[in-house]
Amino acid sequence: MPLHVPPAPAPALRSVLAALGSPTAVREAPASALRAHQGPLSPDHPLPVHVWDDVRRHAGGPPRTRLAGWRFQVRGGDRAVATAEARLTADGWTFSHFCGGPYVAATERALQQAESLTEPSQPRLLSVPELYMLTLWLHHDIDSDGSDGIPAAGDLLVPLAPAPPGIAAHRPQRVADLLPRLTLRLTPAPLLGSPAA
Repeated sequence: MPLHVPPAPAPALRSVLAALGSPTAVREAPASALRAHQGPLSPDHPLPVHVWDDVRRHAGGPPRTRLAGWRFQVRGGDRAVATAEARLTADGWTFSHFCGGPYVAATERALQQAESLTEPSQPRLLSVPELYMLTLWLHHDIDSDGSDGIPAAGDLLVPLAPAPPGIAAHRPQRVADLLPRLTLRLTPAPLLGSPAA
């Protein structure tokens, strides 16, 4: 699939480059692979990060998301060793944090999967904090700047590993198919033995 990656805002990229150029910021990063890497580091694959906060309020309509930042894969040699995130503040885009862990490799794997699909799309990340879940969101509007948009029913979501129990990681699913399952996961089960009304 031809992926149409929107350019990250220039100040967001500059903030990440400044952090990568700071020995103190890299040395204090929680990502051990980043701290241990010898040689140059470069930001790659910028992806807008959208957050879906109110899963429980989803009532059959599209989720309401908000842009939370831009995440870059930090490449050291031929592999990603961490991610770097820039966030929008009242003063503009600023570096937020470095991160390591399983989502670094999972994001690379999902992007490779997306390249093999047939429909063009714009890759984004969609975070669902209530489920501790991160997905690669393949948005249909390839001309968007990445800052807005609502997941359309036909967009694809690729849950990254580790995914919540009952959700298959790295299996692309249409938004219309996956979202009802997500909202169901957050619906409280009825109490057993409760008296009938």
